[in-house]
Amino acid sequence: MKVISIQFVAMLTMLIDHIGLIWFPEETAWRIIGRLAMPLYAYAIVLGYFRTSNINRYLARIAVLALISQLPYQFAFHLIEVNTVGSLFMCLLLLRLLDKYKEKRAVPYLIAAAFVVLLEALPFSYGAYLVLLVLIYRYAGSQWMTPLHFILNVASVFAKGWLLQIFSVFATVLLVYAPDFMRSIDRIRVPRIVWRSFYPLHLAILAVVSFYTGNLGFLDLLDRVY
Repeated sequence: MKVISIQFVAMLTMLIDHIGLIWFPEETAWRIIGRLAMPLYAYAIVLGYFRTSNINRYLARIAVLALISQLPYQFAFHLIEVNTVGSLFMCLLLLRLLDKYKEKRAVPYLIAAAFVVLLEALPFSYGAYLVLLVLIYRYAGSQWMTPLHFILNVASVFAKGWLLQIFSVFATVLLVYAPDFMRSIDRIRVPRIVWRSFYPLHLAILAVVSFYTGNLGFLDLLDRVY
């Protein structure tokens, strides 16, 4: 599979998804479009893992973004869970550990299983689903990515009732079978600072706008906690 940049599509579809989630929860079209975002971010994390010249600095940068994003994430969506960038940080850490202990026979499998259980047991956004998808992008050949992603989506429907998540497989279809289309969209260059700041910044803006337009705000979140 050709290496392509998918930053613009990931940011745009995530913004559409989050607008739909906050203001138009009954209109599924927003969420269907938004199903493209998370797989594209997961794929970007795998690309970043291979491209980075300093994995420790990369891990630190993702960790900082996750920390900065946590309160805006909770206020925007009224959730008590680790945000998606925090989950992606754990996935990146997993990739690092798997390569570090790849010569230790069963150790990589035990580490992967531990991360699957950890992210599912604790309140991480997407939980084990995201871990497994990142592992698919990291280890499956291009011919297997789409069917494995589809199987993962079907399992999520039965395990969690995530029916709309089925549509996320189209992100993998685009990555594998339409790289030229994705590359044509990517002519819109995304500055590095925009790519890195977009997640916490857009969440903060959505949280503020949501609060001042009458949706549930941080006071409701505090009521849930206390």
